[in-house]
Amino acid sequence: MRYFRNLMLLATIVAAGVVPRDAAAQQSAIGEIRVEGTQRIEIETVRSYSKLRPGDRPTDRDLDEALKSLFATGLFSDVSIRREGADVVVRVVENPIINRLAFEGNRRVTDEVLTEEVKLRPRVVFTRSRVQADAQRIMEIYRRSGRFAVVVEPKVVRLPQNRVDLIFEIEEGDLTTIRKISFIGNEAFDDSDLRGVIQTRESAWYRFLT
Repeated sequence: MRYFRNLMLLATIVAAGVVPRDAAAQQSAIGEIRVEGTQRIEIETVRSYSKLRPGDRPTDRDLDEALKSLFATGLFSDVSIRREGADVVVRVVENPIINRLAFEGNRRVTDEVLTEEVKLRPRVVFTRSRVQADAQRIMEIYRRSGRFAVVVEPKVVRLPQNRVDLIFEIEEGDLTTIRKISFIGNEAFDDSDLRGVIQTRESAWYRFLT
């Protein structure tokens, strides 16, 4: 008896026009893709990155993938996609362009060396992830020379026309010294023999003379 009741319920749902969830997520065909907020980037470039086309019937997942695709370009600090009737509206906020790149506080390492190390340049798109990556590269330069207490703080100066000046403020810190070098497991050679063949030295008050 329960089987027949369930069968009748299913027939009622179908007759009422209820469709499965995946089909319900299917949107009406796209009439036009409107792009808002662009300044330097061509509208057709935004449409291309979205991978949406007029006539498509995108699901919610398709719109989510379009959003991820636009963010992945690194060109935009914010993106939103919404439906307005048959149209899809893509609203973007472009990342700024770097106007000037500078370093402050660096005495042990020259501007030329730092400029060669970092990847950002004037007229390149500014993103926070790229800035943090370059800050890590600068710290690595100092760590290789024994300055592990270095601190690098990026400063951003906003300019008109969606441009920025990027300044890396550097606190070089003191030279990190080695208090003691120990060897473990050496049987064929004494500690003094091994110390004589490595470049690393323990710190001592008289070493400044050399």
